[in-house]
Amino acid sequence: MRIFGRVRHRPSASWRQATDRAFTLIGDGRYEDAGALLTRAADMEPWLSESWFNLALLHKFRHDWEQARAAGLRAVALLDRETGAPDWWNVGIAATALQDWPLARRAWQAYGLKVPAEGGPAGEPTGMELGSAAVRLSPEGEAEVVWGRRLDPARIEVLSIPLPSSGRRWGEVVLHDGVPHGERVTAAGPAYPVFDEIELWAPSPVPTWVVLLEAATEADRDALERLAADAGFAAEDWSSSVRLLCRTCSESRMPSDEGDGEHLDPHDHSEPGHPGPLGHRTAGSGSGSLWVPERECGIAAPAALVRGLLDGWVADSPDTREWRDLEEVC
Repeated sequence: MRIFGRVRHRPSASWRQATDRAFTLIGDGRYEDAGALLTRAADMEPWLSESWFNLALLHKFRHDWEQARAAGLRAVALLDRETGAPDWWNVGIAATALQDWPLARRAWQAYGLKVPAEGGPAGEPTGMELGSAAVRLSPEGEAEVVWGRRLDPARIEVLSIPLPSSGRRWGEVVLHDGVPHGERVTAAGPAYPVFDEIELWAPSPVPTWVVLLEAATEADRDALERLAADAGFAAEDWSSSVRLLCRTCSESRMPSDEGDGEHLDPHDHSEPGHPGPLGHRTAGSGSGSLWVPERECGIAAPAALVRGLLDGWVADSPDTREWRDLEEVC
């Protein structure tokens, strides 16, 4: 097979050495040095799709989407198979970051996914019905796994209320990587992938509040969550929905509500002063047989609505409900 007038062959030893060294540097966060090596490797073997795939990958790590798109398109131009290549997935991520919807549609279709015609070829690839998934916010920092709705293969709308340490809000859309790191298995049986966030794609105007509740029963707590949902916003009982996990468990296949009713979570291997990654349980996860009336609750709602929402919740059952210490945190 001839490409650019040359016989295609296995990459040279120099190409392999430069590439291996580059990925070691990437692992150390030395992207500039890695880029120089991967550029040299592409100059050595410009007819190899892997040369351009590696450069596209580097540019993705750097969030340089113009360069990622350019290198990705060179990679797919040299592919020797029609569908399923990860090169197309990287092109799809870059195109989504740039809102280049025609290219995003082309990338997902070339990968082998069905993209409905909703919105036309120039519109967002909506209607793919990819369902729910979890996304790990700030995967390199104080990671937090939250639940969301997949809008397309590279974007998730956050439906949990993230803790303020994440800097993320309910309703935001995050760009995520293509390879899952872990799964969450629900009590109903389905397993959901956990993707790593790449960057914030669309911010949410809805602030996050924390409030202390006195809820006599779980039903009282659930009533606030329903009230917020009916208003088009959200409330989440952080006292029962959030737990600490070690990184190994966070990135593994595990039940989404493991540890309910236990003071010691078997997946919490954190140490004092060194907490592990955070995870949100699925909505409706039980809190065990022992109910504690005082709850720390996150609320995602506009400032003009949040106090009225809480007052309305108390008014429905003043003998069993109370709130205090409302604070905007994100």
